Amino acid sequence: MPAFYKIDGAHKLVLSTASGVFTLADALAHHEQLLKDPDFDPRYSQLVDLTHSTEVELSAEDVRILAERRVFWPCSRRAILVGGDLLYGLARMFEMLRENAGDEGIRVFRRLDDALDWILDRKAAD
Repeated sequence: MPAFYKIDGAHKLVLSTASGVFTLADALAHHEQLLKDPDFDPRYSQLVDLTHSTEVELSAEDVRILAERRVFWPCSRRAILVGGDLLYGLARMFEMLRENAGDEGIRVFRRLDDALDWILDRKAAD
């Protein structure tokens, strides 16, 4: 899965995009890239766009492994944008596992406008 990201410091937002085959190894590598980036701030919000993923090679156990990692602060808003039902279900599982770990702001969306509205609404209220 080629994963790209852009850190928008002005909006305190990390924009992550994945395409191709979505795997655990690639998702973990993306986390490592973020953590090593000097512009990354774990307090920022994140928009993860998975709508360009053509295939999903993630199991429920893989989602649990991803959910065990804390890359962003618990109060950070994170929107996960998905296209298909399989990714929606896996993303919701991730959301619930992170919520059980204390994260307050992860939501799954099917429409980009809804995801951006949710992230930016919160930013305007801060």
